[in-house]
Amino acid sequence: MTTVEIRGPIELPAVREDIEFTTLDRLRLVGELATPTGGHPIATLVTLHPLPTHGGFMDSHILRKAAARLPALANLAVLRFNTRGTASPRGTSDGAFGDGVTERFDLEAAVRFARERGLPRPWIVGWSFGTEVAIKYGLAHDEVEGAILLSPPMNRATRDDLAAWHGAGKRLVVLVPEHDDFLRPAEAEPVFRQAVPEAEFIAVPGGKHLWVGETQTRTVLTEIVRAVNPAALPLPETYEL
Repeated sequence: MTTVEIRGPIELPAVREDIEFTTLDRLRLVGELATPTGGHPIATLVTLHPLPTHGGFMDSHILRKAAARLPALANLAVLRFNTRGTASPRGTSDGAFGDGVTERFDLEAAVRFARERGLPRPWIVGWSFGTEVAIKYGLAHDEVEGAILLSPPMNRATRDDLAAWHGAGKRLVVLVPEHDDFLRPAEAEPVFRQAVPEAEFIAVPGGKHLWVGETQTRTVLTEIVRAVNPAALPLPETYEL
């Protein structure tokens, strides 16, 4: 066996499957499902990528690294997909960018796919633009246990959208980097505390909106696992292949 350091683009063992599903407005979306090799996952991450008009897609690095590492390290299924009109090496999803409005159909299709495949305990993980879709439409899905928001800009989601999560019985975990380009912790925390007092707000020292660097990647993945499967912590830094 070979011991490898877990960092950068390393891809740990998982069952990886190219997937497609269809929205209620009849668009075909493309993506990938990564599941543990050794059995059934304990929970499922339904991921929503950053703004596609500014380079966001299913391979945006935090989501790609979640799929590359967390099936093996934390027994999680990771579902990534391109929202409408978004392209990646996996392919291009039908349709055109909906500015966070028609993407509600994309989220519905992804959650429905997870349900039909029998994937357990879905959590929405949104990053930047993906947090807007999660906040606005995540509550529509009874099976979703909660949402993890990475760098929420609060441009399209309103405070009323956010306040609807208060008392809804779903967990809300919010990661805001110290040096975010859009909404920093000192501004973000009062917004989230007032709207959803039970939300778990995490200000990340040194972080930036794009979470660049292995230290920030490990922080984000650790907080995701802390919310969804804390028994898997601490995440190891090496792996036996």
